[in-house]
Amino acid sequence: MPVDQEAAMRQTHLTGESAEYTSAREKLREAEIDLMRHREQVAEMRRRLPLGPVVEDYVFEEGPADLNAGDTPVQTVRLSQLFTRPDRDLVVYHLMYGKQQTQPCPMCTMWIDGFNGIAHHIAQNVDLVIVAAADPPALRAHARSRRWTNLRLLSAGATSFKYDLGSEDAEGNQDSTVSVFTRDSDGAVRHFYSAHPRMSDDIEERGIDLLAPVWHLLDLTRGGRGDWRAALNY
Repeated sequence: MPVDQEAAMRQTHLTGESAEYTSAREKLREAEIDLMRHREQVAEMRRRLPLGPVVEDYVFEEGPADLNAGDTPVQTVRLSQLFTRPDRDLVVYHLMYGKQQTQPCPMCTMWIDGFNGIAHHIAQNVDLVIVAAADPPALRAHARSRRWTNLRLLSAGATSFKYDLGSEDAEGNQDSTVSVFTRDSDGAVRHFYSAHPRMSDDIEERGIDLLAPVWHLLDLTRGGRGDWRAALNY
């Protein structure tokens, strides 16, 4: 059976669909195939990026899950130590929290809620950490409020890490970013890729949409995304 015919047979078998609906749905299916193939081409381009620059072996602060303000058991860990095995990449999500961002970003929090649920799947292939400028007690308190139990949370507030990677400006204003690092056989860490919400002057918030399934579920509906925004509490 031809592939297109087989795919068409997987459409719904509901009665009452008009010829107009069936035709429009078929055009949409073809557009969805084109989108999938283009997305795979973009991913391949990303994978083929040349080696990035060696970066500083930044030092982060990390505290236990029950850490509170005034507690002292905070340890330090270097960027190179976040790789748990050879030949694994490291994905870092930059949480907008700390310095000028005195409250955790609701949108970042929504992203990380999702990461917490799939962290055990991600861990089969890559290492994943969350980095914020907030101090470890504040970061751990927010994690407890969100029930983030599957994620490694680090503070970079005392370093230039977030500034160097473009998720913090000189005044301490925070931005959301995702960064990927690789480690050479000699232990040197290289920056591989970073993406920011702001892709251009006319695209301010869409650069990392692919990281959050919420948008894609809303895009399936007639109402779409509308003007909906994430919140810390509903």
